[in-house]
Amino acid sequence: MRHSLPLATQFYVTASQPCPYLEGKVERKLFAGLQGEHADSLNNTLSKQGFRRSQNVLYRPTCADCSACLSARIRVADFIPSKTQKRVTRRNTHLLRDASAPWATEHQYELFSRYLNARHADGGMADMDMFEFSSMVEETPVRSRIVEYSVQHELYERSELVSVCLTDVLDDGLSLVYSFFDPDMSRHSLGIYMILDHIEIAREAGLPYVYLGYWVPGSPKMDYKSNFNSLEAYYKGEWVDVTDQSLFETNTKNTGTAPIPEQVAAIQLPDILSSNGNTL
Repeated sequence: MRHSLPLATQFYVTASQPCPYLEGKVERKLFAGLQGEHADSLNNTLSKQGFRRSQNVLYRPTCADCSACLSARIRVADFIPSKTQKRVTRRNTHLLRDASAPWATEHQYELFSRYLNARHADGGMADMDMFEFSSMVEETPVRSRIVEYSVQHELYERSELVSVCLTDVLDDGLSLVYSFFDPDMSRHSLGIYMILDHIEIAREAGLPYVYLGYWVPGSPKMDYKSNFNSLEAYYKGEWVDVTDQSLFETNTKNTGTAPIPEQVAAIQLPDILSSNGNTL
C-alpha cells in the first residue's frame, strides 16, 4: 500500500507555557508542519502572514490574553542607517562573510554554546547538544543558507569564527531564523552588524525585505529591533509601518488574538495547498 503526505495544510496549537518575554504572561503557538515538495511555497506564503520557521515547522504566537509578539521586517529600499549603525558597519569591515549550504560544524557549536552561556543561560536552548544543534541547522525543507562571519589572522592558516546566522531565502526577502556571536566581542555589536549586512545582501539581490523574527514592544530583549528605521510589523492581519511604538505597546499587551478557528480561516495558503482548513 502506498502512503503519502496529506496535501492540505494542517494547523495545530501548542499547550500554554510561561512567556519568555513578558513577565506574568503565558504563550501558545499556532503551527503547521513544513514538508514535501511545496515547502518553499508554504514558507513564502505564511512568512508574509507573520509565521516563522523552526526546523520543519512554521509557527505564529496565538496567545489568549496578549498579542504583543509582532512579526517584524525591514523595507530594504527605504532603509537608511543611523550614525550608530554606520559606526557598527565601519567597526566590522574586517570581517569575512561566507554563505553556504546549512551544514553544522563543531566550530559553530562551540561558538553557539559560548553565546548561550553568556546571554541566555536560563533559556530553553541552553542545554542543546551537538546533535540537537545540527538538527536546528540542517533540518530545513526550504532554501536556507548558513552565513558565517570570521576574522582572518595573519599568523594562522584558519580564520576565527565570530558570528553565524541561519538564513532562509524567501521569494520577497531574507528571513533571519537564528543568529549567534562571540559574547566577548560586545564592542563590535555583531548581532546588529549581521542585520545590517543582510540588508545589503538583500539589496544586492533585489529582495525587498529582511525579516527579523518577532518584536515585542516594551521587552528589553527586543528593543534593538525598533532601532531600525523602515520597520514594519504584522499587526491585525496586515503589515503596518512602525512609527509610533507606544501605540503597539498599549494595544497589544492586554488584547488577545482572535479565536483559533477564525485565525485559521483567514490564513492565505498557496493554491496547491488550499483547503477549508483544519485545526487540531
